[in-house]
Amino acid sequence: MTTTESPAAPSRPDPVLRPHPLRRTLDVIGVQNLSLIIALIALCAVIGSQNTNFFLVSNIKTIGTTVSIVGIIAVVQTVVMLLGGLDISVGSAAGLTSVASAMVFTSASSAALGILVGLLVGIGVGLLNGMVIVYGRVNAVIATLATYAALRGLANLISNGRAQGYTGTDSTFIFLAQGSVLGIPILIWVLIVVALLVHLMLRYTDIGRNIYATGGNPTAARLAGINLNRYVIGCYILAGFVAAIAGILLTARTGSGQPTSGSQGLELQSITAAALGGVALQGGKGGITGTVIAVLMLGVLQNGLTILNVNSFWQDIAQGALLVVAVVIQQRRGKLRAYGLPR
Repeated sequence: MTTTESPAAPSRPDPVLRPHPLRRTLDVIGVQNLSLIIALIALCAVIGSQNTNFFLVSNIKTIGTTVSIVGIIAVVQTVVMLLGGLDISVGSAAGLTSVASAMVFTSASSAALGILVGLLVGIGVGLLNGMVIVYGRVNAVIATLATYAALRGLANLISNGRAQGYTGTDSTFIFLAQGSVLGIPILIWVLIVVALLVHLMLRYTDIGRNIYATGGNPTAARLAGINLNRYVIGCYILAGFVAAIAGILLTARTGSGQPTSGSQGLELQSITAAALGGVALQGGKGGITGTVIAVLMLGVLQNGLTILNVNSFWQDIAQGALLVVAVVIQQRRGKLRAYGLPR
């Protein structure tokens, strides 16, 4: 007897497993950034519980304008650190730019010319740093430490160690210092624009991918055809250019060219913010989002200590402690051995 087999039932495609919404959120934000956000919220809650004035809109704007200059520097410091370098001269570059822009404005009575000269000074400083590192074969820390001292001395030399010019009556500088768009101060808008542009460059362009590759493994990046010298010089030029923007904003905010006041310490604050935001000191890991959140944390901490009438010297201690904590966390995550101890 002949038997016929019944046709096999059509197979159903395996269901697509969708990740949990919480998991998708973590993937977008990042565990490192989420921990920083939680820490920032907790810090705000503690300070706000001690002084309700902390949550006033005026105080929040004060925090934003206060961190704007160091935030701009920290963003570009992040790029340099991702490349595996470090720029200790950014504060001095900002100070020299501040003096140069104010002095040119005073002599030419032109804000546009003063700003242009300031930007050119920043580009020149970045080019100098890059050339010394690449063609002088000098370690980035030593090279920028040298220019840090030289630029600081030059700014004091041409200004006789005093504030130069007065920009408090010029409409352009007044707008930069006191203007606002949609209720948000211009200083904060500049930080937002700079951070957004650099974030997009790092995340969505070949330049950004090559920067990560160079910082992560320079040998592999070179073998892949990436021109390391070009990227090193380019990143330091970018650092000088953005430092010049910070210097011009400093001139607008203070109403004069400042050789040291306002720019001194920017290098340490920017490195602290980048490291706290998760940027690896060895390069190749990190991002702009974490750096911006870390900048806000530093600003909230500084503002909180001020409104709580805590001695200002504690601010420096807290900043140094945060830098140590950030580096220790990075070392532990990277499972790097302690110096002098076996693995």
